[in-house]
Amino acid sequence: MEKEPVFAWKQCLIVRSDIKMSCGKTCAQAAHAAVLSYEKCDPAVRKKWFSEGQKKVVLKVNGERELFELKTIAEVAGIAAALVQDAGLTEISPGTVTALGLGPAKSETLDRITGDLPLL
Repeated sequence: MEKEPVFAWKQCLIVRSDIKMSCGKTCAQAAHAAVLSYEKCDPAVRKKWFSEGQKKVVLKVNGERELFELKTIAEVAGIAAALVQDAGLTEISPGTVTALGLGPAKSETLDRITGDLPLL
């Protein structure tokens, strides 16, 4: 039996579940969150996360306020955090905050912040 890989680093992508978005739109918002928070992250951390296989977890929250609260908590903990605001060209109003990217960062640190959130 193969041993399960251990990931010391990961990225959390958190999407609002209270906005009506198609599956494709939701995926695009999560992808935006991944790129934006990655770009804010320390290059040494990015390299460690990248070499491990770039683990990502996609989670959900019930509203915008939760995204802002999680962003603040993450930033205080020294984790790269980026909110996604939609351009409003397709399904939702311009400027709507849809998602949050956290990290990459140490898995254990992100778990303390996002561990109670349900998977998308």
